[in-house]
Amino acid sequence: MADELSIPGVTDKYKTNDLVNALMEVEKKPLYREQEQVEKYKTQQDAWRGVNQKISSLKESAKTLYSFENPFNNKLTESTDERAVTADADRDAEYGSFKIDVEKEATTDRFLSGNIDKDLKVEPGKYIYGVGSKTIEFNWKGGKITDFVKALNRRGTDLIKASLIGISSSKKSLLIEGLKTGNENKLVFKEQALAFAKQIDMVSDAKNDTKALAASASDFLVPSTNDAQAQENMPALSKDNVTSDGNTITIPARGGVEIPIPAGLNENGHQRLEFTFKASEVQDITQGLNDALSNPVLPDPGTVSYGGITLVNDQSETALEAQKALSLENLEPVTDNQFIFLKNKDGSETQIDISALPRNPETGEVTVAISLDEYPDAESLIIRNANTGKEVTMSMPQSYDASKNQGFAPNHAVSTAEDAIIKYEGITLTRPSNDIDDVVPNLTLHIHGKTDKTATITVNPDTESAKNALITFVGKYNQVMSELNILTTRKPEIIAELDYLTEEEQEAATKKLGMFQGDFTLTNGRTSFQRIVSSNYNYADTAEVTMLSQIGISTNASRGTSGYNASQMRGYLEVDEKKLDAMLKTNLDDVKHLFGYDSDGDMIVDDGIGYQLDKQSSSWTQVGGILATKISSLDTQIENSNKKISKLETQLDEKEANLKQKYANMEGTVNSLDSQRKSLSNFANQGNNRN
Repeated sequence: MADELSIPGVTDKYKTNDLVNALMEVEKKPLYREQEQVEKYKTQQDAWRGVNQKISSLKESAKTLYSFENPFNNKLTESTDERAVTADADRDAEYGSFKIDVEKEATTDRFLSGNIDKDLKVEPGKYIYGVGSKTIEFNWKGGKITDFVKALNRRGTDLIKASLIGISSSKKSLLIEGLKTGNENKLVFKEQALAFAKQIDMVSDAKNDTKALAASASDFLVPSTNDAQAQENMPALSKDNVTSDGNTITIPARGGVEIPIPAGLNENGHQRLEFTFKASEVQDITQGLNDALSNPVLPDPGTVSYGGITLVNDQSETALEAQKALSLENLEPVTDNQFIFLKNKDGSETQIDISALPRNPETGEVTVAISLDEYPDAESLIIRNANTGKEVTMSMPQSYDASKNQGFAPNHAVSTAEDAIIKYEGITLTRPSNDIDDVVPNLTLHIHGKTDKTATITVNPDTESAKNALITFVGKYNQVMSELNILTTRKPEIIAELDYLTEEEQEAATKKLGMFQGDFTLTNGRTSFQRIVSSNYNYADTAEVTMLSQIGISTNASRGTSGYNASQMRGYLEVDEKKLDAMLKTNLDDVKHLFGYDSDGDMIVDDGIGYQLDKQSSSWTQVGGILATKISSLDTQIENSNKKISKLETQLDEKEANLKQKYANMEGTVNSLDSQRKSLSNFANQGNNRN
């Protein structure tokens, strides 16, 4: 068999490829070392980023404990009748409790039609619907009732809603409802909308039947005095100087009237009283009254005539009267902003508060509207001007049927738009919405229904959210401590102590164990964090809580002060929940100031555990801070190493190519010599054969 053909550089008859690879492996050792160094730098970068992430989390947690939104200011509310009334408290709400009676929740107009065919065709036209002062309008080309309802709802958004209710297989009823509560948010139907509502028996024509409660001042009664600021010699309230032209009533200082409400006026449950009201400053009468008391005016003593002789009587001695007058105390001006009352059948009175009503900017008048269905026992309206320096002018009270005020009346009303009626600490208030935020400062009441008995709303501190925030803080702090301990020491037990780690997390921690041993930046940082949480913060002379350990958070909270545990020496915090619960319940304000307080009176927090940890963490995590510098430095080292690697790879490629060329040449030479040897050998063999 012929010898194997050998091609230099292609075949590997002499194993030169293996020889080149072996030589290159030796040459590549500097490259491998540099590549390993890059991976080491990247691992260190990941470790520093992990430190950054954990310190950033601690910083955020610490900041929440002293910032404006700290959990110590959170409030919780409780209601003894949550079915009827609940409340939400803002952070500035005062602690305490108050009484609420809900007599009526605010409602909307909800009108049903009569029975209509399910395939009813709605005539074309311009349809205008409204709630209160807001309206929607659209031109309808005509079509099925179902399509009309969809068209109305598309335009109604948060103002009006329509729906079809199945009555039978062939009949339906159309429900149209306003979506805003309150007396002023009545449903409005205009143009074709009103005609359609009448067509389907939803509404019918009605007159706005307005009647005055009284024709003239002669119909007024004398109000009961009920003077909370009564003074000796102060004139009693009187209707004597009250005047009226049938349209306007003028009530001077210390005047008042009682206007009877006709019996049976509110039989249909929709009657409303309405009038304008204004109280104006006038000359106070107390000065004149005091002058009259100090200088008594005696009547003319008179004369006697007899037989053409007239005797003039001497004036009476006034010394006694003057002395008596001087002994009286001067009258003080009376200011009273309670003017309007409803007198009930049992003689009690209900004040009508008008302080929140909008005032006409031009006339200064307010319009007072009183729904009599909210006061079923009212029998008269009382206007009492107990002031000595104010005059009241008002229009003659008118009564009318509120359900007919739009020129139509609903035939099948599910509900009518009415204000909510509540009693706050016994004071009757009306509001157009069931969400009331202007009665109790920084608190919103939510009305859900009528109370069966007086409900008590209580505002308490939200100690649970404060506790959760503190436990979260402890967890974040311990994560930082564990990360610093793992990176700066080579003791495997450090990882074993962290029994909450998963297997994957334990593996990752093991790889980082002692990575930065001897790094003073980390050891000093750990010492700084430990010093902050163990320091004393005496924020006031009366402070009872000045250390974290006093609220049940310390390195040995669960073991007391005796015994030894290695984890305590590593700086981990523990929580004694019972002690923490007790301190939050009794010393919440002190706990709050422990984490942040103003030490120099400039109204800015500048000390406390939360503040100091936030400040210390910032030096680590901020742009240009400790961790950013560490990571940036490694970026530079990685970049330099990558340049070395690139250069080494180029040199190695050249080296390998050179070696392959040399060994290829060598193979060629050897092959040539071997070929010559074979030629000589063949020539010799041929000579021997001829012999």
